[in-house]
Amino acid sequence: MKTVSLVLGSGGARGLAHIGVIHWLEEHDYHIQSISGCSMGALIGGMYAAEKLNEFEKWVRAITKLDIITLLDISWSTSGLVKGDKIINTLIDLVGDIKIEDLSINYTAVAADVNEEKEIWINSGRLFDAIRASISLPMFFTPHNYNGAHLIDGGVLNPVPIAPTFSDNTDITIAVNLGGKLLSNPATINIGNQNKNSGDGINKKINNYISQLKNKIDIPQEINWGAYEIANQAFDAMQSTIARQKLAAYPPDRVVEIARNACGTLEFDRANEMIALGYRTAQESFT
Repeated sequence: MKTVSLVLGSGGARGLAHIGVIHWLEEHDYHIQSISGCSMGALIGGMYAAEKLNEFEKWVRAITKLDIITLLDISWSTSGLVKGDKIINTLIDLVGDIKIEDLSINYTAVAADVNEEKEIWINSGRLFDAIRASISLPMFFTPHNYNGAHLIDGGVLNPVPIAPTFSDNTDITIAVNLGGKLLSNPATINIGNQNKNSGDGINKKINNYISQLKNKIDIPQEINWGAYEIANQAFDAMQSTIARQKLAAYPPDRVVEIARNACGTLEFDRANEMIALGYRTAQESFT
């Protein structure tokens, strides 16, 4: 069994592919001892480190577009469209309010302090403070106030954060880059026909929570994301360029690359496809 330092990159809903990569590694005798994550990589990595990835996966496989809209608490601030409180509170309901110091493996979430122009590595304190800071996509989420600093998505400076793993005593470092080469035909990623599992127990608890939110607010059936999609495409292109430079400067032992047009930033209802894509891509990368 090989011990692994796993680096999970940023990329919105494409980050659901991280789940598939983790499944492949576990099934092939790789033991993850350390995770460094940015944005969606920080979220998925946090779920795994908290030993709650299965619960999160069941929920995200069942999520619908309407659920996603319900979880977007619109902010009237000029610093971002969404506050993010509903999303974070939903995740806390799902897995509990956990401290990073209590996790079973080493964990680092990477955010960015744009005022100081530097990365912030968060490896202590409340897990969901770290995740909220790391997922603060510019223009979309409002910045997160962390110890007096206003932090945004770590992908602005380092979309594939390898450096936090340098001191790890593991056999292999594996990086998952969500800014890979464009697919000429993204429709080809529609892999398999896995059934969405709404599950029971804790998953019903979260579904009930979302239902209560729907009853409290007037939910638009559609939101025009045009301007944000253009901004996100520009952000993805920027991240892809930075990721190539980082990977060239600090090459990990293995890289798993997910095409940056595999799915849209907010297409979390495509979890089945992205998880399957991550599993298949990991398999192709190691064979």
